[in-house]
Amino acid sequence: MSSTNCAEMITLKDLIFKLQDWIKYLLSKWYFFLIAILVGGGIGYYYAKSQKIIYTASTTFVLESGDGASSGGGQMAGLAALAGVNLGNTGGGIFQGDNLFELYKSRKMIEATLLLPSVSDSSLLILDRYFNMTNARERWKEHNPALLNIDFKSTIPVALVRTRDSIIQRAVQDINKNNLVVGKLDKKSALFKVDVNSTDEVFSKEFNEALVAEVNEFYVKTKTKKSLDNIAILQHKTDSVRAVMNGNITMSAVTIDATPNLNPTRQAQRLIPTQRSQFSAETNKVILSQLMQNLEMSKMALLKESPLIQKVDEPVFPLMVERSSALITGVIFAFVFAFLTFIFLVIKKWYNEIIKN
Repeated sequence: MSSTNCAEMITLKDLIFKLQDWIKYLLSKWYFFLIAILVGGGIGYYYAKSQKIIYTASTTFVLESGDGASSGGGQMAGLAALAGVNLGNTGGGIFQGDNLFELYKSRKMIEATLLLPSVSDSSLLILDRYFNMTNARERWKEHNPALLNIDFKSTIPVALVRTRDSIIQRAVQDINKNNLVVGKLDKKSALFKVDVNSTDEVFSKEFNEALVAEVNEFYVKTKTKKSLDNIAILQHKTDSVRAVMNGNITMSAVTIDATPNLNPTRQAQRLIPTQRSQFSAETNKVILSQLMQNLEMSKMALLKESPLIQKVDEPVFPLMVERSSALITGVIFAFVFAFLTFIFLVIKKWYNEIIKN
């Protein structure tokens, strides 16, 4: 047998002895592992039990945008042009894709929701429930008592407006970061889902319902605003033309009544005003007919453009509870403590061997 093979066998033999020595060493320290497992498991169990319960309020809904301008849009726009009204598209792409999610997370929507009264207690705002949940007023009392004088329900002095807005802005940022989750039920689904997670069951439910209602109302108003403005303009013009036409008809009748026994040689006193009123009435009748047609078409377009928002699920008491399993958390902590003990013992033995050599 060559010297090289002998060296390899000696090295392998030494390695096996070394491994056995390490195993015996670690087994001799079994009580360290036992203590680490018991302590880690106990800490993990206590940690899980001490965590506050998280209540999740979820709303799922389906959103169908309006059809927008149909194939008859060009005809409608041409007719409406006579009245000086624009009946083009209403901007159906305003809230496409992630824009709707960003609307839910916007400061305007969250702030408006927080300033709504609580359903379960009209003396409180939803914002008050948020303050109670986060112990905000206790912190103010300790660090800045002047903040306790701010009334979020009514107009406040100009000097406190900046402070008030700052408090609400921090609340909005905190809710966006820790409490609000908005998205689709899954990537392939057309269902939208809004989750509100908090340690206050009532706040989770009320804020979720109020936010969904606030955003959906804003969405519908924005989506149909252009059509509503067009209808208002057409309605005003229609009423004006109808009033003028009725006035012409009345004027013609009044002229006839004012000259009951007119001299045949002076017919112009009756015929000219009467024919002028009749001609004006006929002209306004044609205009009124087209305006009424445009008005009805605009109303039909509004119906087609109005989005459909239908709730599928909404939060009900009791809400879904999220809480870490005490048993699983204890096992995880026990494993971590045992692993750290293993690392400590290995480093300790290694250090002692280095010192001896």
